[in-house]
Amino acid sequence: MTSEPAADVAALDVPGPRDPSLLLAATAERLGRGAAAHVTSGPLRVGVDLGTATMVVVVLDAEGAPVWVDSVAAQAVRDGVVVDFHGAARAVRTLRERAGSDLGRPLPAAACAAPPGVPAADARACVHVCEAAGFDDVTLTDEVSAAQRVLGVRDGVVVDVGGGSTGVGVFRAGELVALDDRPGGGHHVDLVLAGGLGIGIEDAERLKREDPSTALPVVVPAVERVAESVRLMTLGAQDLPVHLVGGGLMLPGAAAVVGRWLDRPVHGYPHALLVTPVGIARSAP
Repeated sequence: MTSEPAADVAALDVPGPRDPSLLLAATAERLGRGAAAHVTSGPLRVGVDLGTATMVVVVLDAEGAPVWVDSVAAQAVRDGVVVDFHGAARAVRTLRERAGSDLGRPLPAAACAAPPGVPAADARACVHVCEAAGFDDVTLTDEVSAAQRVLGVRDGVVVDVGGGSTGVGVFRAGELVALDDRPGGGHHVDLVLAGGLGIGIEDAERLKREDPSTALPVVVPAVERVAESVRLMTLGAQDLPVHLVGGGLMLPGAAAVVGRWLDRPVHGYPHALLVTPVGIARSAP
């Protein structure tokens, strides 16, 4: 089963629109368009998302509104682990300098995040990447908790499907009670699509984004694999609805496939790719 974002959201303890869809739409509108025309005085919150395929930086103003959002393609992270430290630092530095120049403001602090299942030492690598990119004060969170800071789900399962892995957080009464992560995400979907159509991985990723109606029937088995991982990670929480975010399954109809497999409500979100980066920014000092 699928639906629009549910109403079981808690009041957020950070500034910004209370409706996740409004916040995400505003963030998508700002993507790649430089600084907002009007930026309120006060501190800026910076979120750095080290993705498998792209690095995203989101800057929120003191009122929680997105004032600068951009991304660069990078292949420096695999399954949540930094495999090209210098490439990652270079990409983040490029975005930090561009944001600072456009906003006319120094950006000394930021937050970053790692998938839940990444060992602590590897998770700390994203902090070191941000420090090497020029940030002096870096806060570390996990990607599922970051997504929760946008969605505000009180009772539900937040599923963040990244390029290489799928993270799951179970929330009851607004508290995180279980956190897990398993391999399998958008890259595996691309592999199935590439094999099914006899095309390259890059072409498969492009087709998935530009012609999802053609891609979805081919990748249903890969989507069901992700759904089965979610089922196994949420045993004992089958009574809770699922909130699906992340860029790995950003295909119209994917949430319906997951819902049929799990036989439970699955809520998809417009601009799901931006949920975690915005939540990381909301976690910033």
